[in-house]
Amino acid sequence: MDGAASFFGSFCHNIPSICDSALLRVFLVIVSLLCADIEALQVTGGSVTVEQGGTAILSCYVTGTNDDLTQITWQRKTREKPHNDNFLTILPREGVQFVNGVPPFTNIKDNLPTLGTEEVLFATCTAAGSKPPAEVRWLTGALGDKVRTTTNSTQYDNDTTTTVSSLFGVPTREINGHQVQCVISGGSLSTDRSLSFTIQIYFSPTEVNISVISEDSFECVTEAKPNANFIWSRSGQSLLESAVKVDGAKLQLLSLTSDLNGLYQCEASNTYGSKRGQLYVHVASGSCSAAWALLGVLIFLSIVGAAVWYFYKHEDQRHRFALFWQRVPTNESAGDSAAQQEQRQTEELPSDLDLSTNQ
Repeated sequence: MDGAASFFGSFCHNIPSICDSALLRVFLVIVSLLCADIEALQVTGGSVTVEQGGTAILSCYVTGTNDDLTQITWQRKTREKPHNDNFLTILPREGVQFVNGVPPFTNIKDNLPTLGTEEVLFATCTAAGSKPPAEVRWLTGALGDKVRTTTNSTQYDNDTTTTVSSLFGVPTREINGHQVQCVISGGSLSTDRSLSFTIQIYFSPTEVNISVISEDSFECVTEAKPNANFIWSRSGQSLLESAVKVDGAKLQLLSLTSDLNGLYQCEASNTYGSKRGQLYVHVASGSCSAAWALLGVLIFLSIVGAAVWYFYKHEDQRHRFALFWQRVPTNESAGDSAAQQEQRQTEELPSDLDLSTNQ
């Protein structure tokens, strides 16, 4: 307030006519109120002590005013820079603005590894243009020692740093599909930034098989990464568009006629290669009635064959029984009567022997 009085004393000395006016008195009252408000406004913080590598939370409190804040600015002073240096500004609309600091540009690049037995680079995680340098690390979860990482940093003339962390491993089917995370922390980031990444192992189509969906529908089946594209063709001839329907890996025969006979091929391909599967189609000439007639003949032949087999089996059994009966010895039993023995002896005599008693 003393400074304000000195200022207006000098002002009145130069322009005395104004000093006697009521306007001057009002002006002095306004300045006095403003000065009193400035002296009442206070900004307080506090001291925080943390271990190296830990997180420090700095607080800032504004008291002595009910006005809306239009800007908050943080300053710092270090041993290398002993003077106060603005490094963070918070604005109502723009949000957090880094002063003399650059948040890193982060991304993950897939190296598109293919199936193999040697170690290759899976992906790289980059935090570019960070000031101060950011920390980049991988969280690999259950993969454990199946993967390894390396980290390199490059500092530029504008005091920004680019940090690149690489993920290596053997590209096997077992490791395909596992999810890992790249975590960027430190630097000018207020919180850690996590980027998810799924390891993808790429390979050409494996063995191509053609499965039967129904009597007139077939499907080409294979495994590939990325997914394979399918092309159906007929060896030596073109596909009859009016008689077949192709839907990706599926082939449907719309009319079962002999015109469809032939060798069909299914080619599965992607960026890394291609393979083929074959299907031979043979449709007998004639209508469905011919097919039913053929089925009837087959059933008739089956019945005849069964009957012959049954007759042969039982005839063979009867023949064996007759042979067995003929081989049974005809020993006389002790209990035969004398009359029966005499009759048997008579039947065994020669036919020209006369047994009559007449002379």
